[in-house]
Amino acid sequence: MNKQIPRGLLAVRAEGTPEVKAAVEALQKSFSDFRAEHTRQLEDMRKGLPTGDQAGKVERINADVDRLQKELEDLHVKMAANAGASADGGKRDPEYSAAFMAYMKKNEAQAALNKGSDTDGGFLTPTEWDRTIGSKLKLVSPMRSLCQVQTISTNAFSKLFSIGAANSGWVGEAAARPNTGNGQFQQLKFETGEIYANPSATQQILDDAEIDLEVWLAGEVQDEFAKQENIAFLAGDGSNKPFGLLTYVAGNANAAKHPYGAIAKVASGSAGGIVADSIISLIYDLPSAFAANASFIMNRKTQSVIRKLKDGQGNYLWQPSYAAGVPATLGGYAITEVPDMPDVAANALPIMFGDYKQGYLIVDRIGIRVLRDNLTNKPYVSFYTTKRVGGGLLNPEPLRALQIAA
Repeated sequence: MNKQIPRGLLAVRAEGTPEVKAAVEALQKSFSDFRAEHTRQLEDMRKGLPTGDQAGKVERINADVDRLQKELEDLHVKMAANAGASADGGKRDPEYSAAFMAYMKKNEAQAALNKGSDTDGGFLTPTEWDRTIGSKLKLVSPMRSLCQVQTISTNAFSKLFSIGAANSGWVGEAAARPNTGNGQFQQLKFETGEIYANPSATQQILDDAEIDLEVWLAGEVQDEFAKQENIAFLAGDGSNKPFGLLTYVAGNANAAKHPYGAIAKVASGSAGGIVADSIISLIYDLPSAFAANASFIMNRKTQSVIRKLKDGQGNYLWQPSYAAGVPATLGGYAITEVPDMPDVAANALPIMFGDYKQGYLIVDRIGIRVLRDNLTNKPYVSFYTTKRVGGGLLNPEPLRALQIAA
């Protein structure tokens, strides 16, 4: 396997605040306790001894590892967000910020300060607003950080795929050379749907507010957009939304949509569960050309299941993360938590593995639009914010799915 993340994460020096160091130490201790208790449970099972109490203890420690890993990740995200906010301070456009603040409060942005106004009366926000929401989406939307993102200026993005290849043949020095067959092309369109958020506040709050209204609204929009996008990028049906990644897996709704076929799947090896060998099979079923940048995606519940898996030498396949920017690993490959992935259940697809930048494309229509509405729902002022986004399978070859046996 290429570009593996070392198992020796315990040797990583914990840097940052005392809070982060304490969280690292707690996670180290909890995972050590988990390994010890789980090993005792397996030994008791082999000896035929009762394991009910031991199993309950393992599950409690497993849940504790889960909680501590989440707390540590949240601390790292918070530190990164604070650093980003500080670093972005010099990038703000004072002229635009003043106009936006006036627009938010009174809808009195002067024409000279309005750096873009659609003919339909919309308030088309310039670079600063796009950058604010865009950076937040990358922080909280795991699919955006994993997949290829293309910004477009039209409603759709088209890509040509080569079907087949040019034929060839062996000939003698003086033999005739007839024409050979050519490859063909097939086009796929990645169309956009519209995602929206509609936060509101009373006019009095807007009049009296001493907070940064840009930050407030960006936070509201970020949460709503990230929630809706993540669901659509995985399971969207393409109706006014992206085509979800899981819908392209063999046997699912869009298995025949891509010219290169469906995303292949590997069986879990256990009815309603996962065995260690299936993870190894999933890793090695992916062509080596795509292994260097491959990673796993799954939800937190699935991580609690695969945390108990061991290889033939008794080593745990899952290893925790202690440092910012260093993810937990499975079989040496990074794990990204994607909350909307399915849970482990019969016939479900709880784990995907591969290179998502080569496998899935997200398309963003340029511009985020804010329409201020102070008439529809008095005394509330609504800020109707829209963004057009789409997505679909770019190439099935760099991706694999684990399917739970029935």
